[in-house]
Amino acid sequence: MPFTQEEIEAHLEKLEGWELEEGRWIVRKYNFSSFMKGIAFVDEVAAISEAFNHHPFITIDYKTVTLRLTSWDDGGIMAVDIKEAQQYNEAFEKMRTSH
Repeated sequence: MPFTQEEIEAHLEKLEGWELEEGRWIVRKYNFSSFMKGIAFVDEVAAISEAFNHHPFITIDYKTVTLRLTSWDDGGIMAVDIKEAQQYNEAFEKMRTSH
């Protein structure tokens, strides 16, 4: 069962950078110092997504990677979307602090 609006907002308070968009997506833009670092992040996102068997919409705009998550088949934002967003944030932090 999809989360209610209130549940989504409560989860997003704990998810740095993520916002609700159009009432049906959670969205975050990640900014990188170079195009190739953004592409490396997309590789990490792909691995995480495969592990969950749940895939985001990915937009690459030079040094900005935008991820959008929703659970189409279930009609909204679900626990899997929140868990995946947390892992994307962890991967981003790891990349940011590894230099």
